[in-house]
Amino acid sequence: MHIEALREYCLLKKNVTEEFPFGDSTLVFKVKGKIFLITGIDRSPFQFNVKCDPDKAIELREEFDCVKPGYHMNKKHWNTIIADGCLSDRLLKEQVDNSYELIVASLPAKEKKDF
Repeated sequence: MHIEALREYCLLKKNVTEEFPFGDSTLVFKVKGKIFLITGIDRSPFQFNVKCDPDKAIELREEFDCVKPGYHMNKKHWNTIIADGCLSDRLLKEQVDNSYELIVASLPAKEKKDF
């Protein structure tokens, strides 16, 4: 997966916006104003940060060399995924989906009605 495919996949999700709040090289995807994915647009190899259940985060890090503790994030709740072919596109999308769903689940009830 490359950055443009990731971008298109994220934008297909309901109530998602993209922003550059940390400068021109850091793309952030939010749902209802809350971050669920961050990526550097000029990173090589391509990589991104996603939120993850803490237990699942540890499992993924132990199973895959391309899954690391979240770079510049709370390492308990965020993983950095290096898209170097170690994970299939299906598994990469699964990580994006899980992050999105965790954020949606954390929204106040009145905001969840939009989903």
